[in-house]
Amino acid sequence: MYPAHSPVRGARALALSATAAIARNARLDRLYARANRPLMELAEMQPVTAAWWRERRKVQGDFWYLALGDSTAQGIGASTPGRSYVGQLADRIEAELGEPIAVTNLGVSGAPTRLCVRDQLPRAAKLLARRDPALVTLAIGANDIAEWDARAFHTNIATIFDALPAHTIVGEVPCFHLPWNDRKVREANRILHTIAEDRGLTVVPVYEATRRRGIRGILTEFAPDAFHPTDRGYEVWADTFWPAVRAQIRR
Repeated sequence: MYPAHSPVRGARALALSATAAIARNARLDRLYARANRPLMELAEMQPVTAAWWRERRKVQGDFWYLALGDSTAQGIGASTPGRSYVGQLADRIEAELGEPIAVTNLGVSGAPTRLCVRDQLPRAAKLLARRDPALVTLAIGANDIAEWDARAFHTNIATIFDALPAHTIVGEVPCFHLPWNDRKVREANRILHTIAEDRGLTVVPVYEATRRRGIRGILTEFAPDAFHPTDRGYEVWADTFWPAVRAQIRR
């Protein structure tokens, strides 16, 4: 189990996040720039994270794992991209099989469902035309909440699901622990479940797994931007995916 960080650190991250929101609304540009610095520093890690996953693709294996999603697939907020939920699942699969596996991570930091359709699905289609993956995971939708449009989300999710193999394992939109966003997240997950069930896809309960972490999880399992998970936070995601992933491996 990865260690949780200090609650004091988490409280500071929440305070900075709240300050950034207030400063943005009040158009206090200098204060916003200072308070928003942790988020910007993590954003600057995106090229490094993408390069890490490109390097990871060089590992060969009979078992091929294809991942799609957003920054949580890439591992923004983790100490290394390999400790994202995708990386942790890959490590567990290798331990289960006793051999290296191939991993292709198409996740893009900041991607909402519409950009997953535009950017990731064409790349996935080319890969799927050449080889059948043993495992496909998808976690997308968190970036749709800020500008929520239920109809567009429904259309995009249906398009994504139709393009992926029937054995794809889908993660719910996580809990944000913010009452004003929770209604949107619940609606997103209802849509996601309805479309997935219609297509026979497996959905894992990321929302409930993150919701029940409560205040302790908020203070100890999030990065300095108070949004992305830490190593321990991603372990919660990996734990949630793992029963479905392990069952698929054993089948």
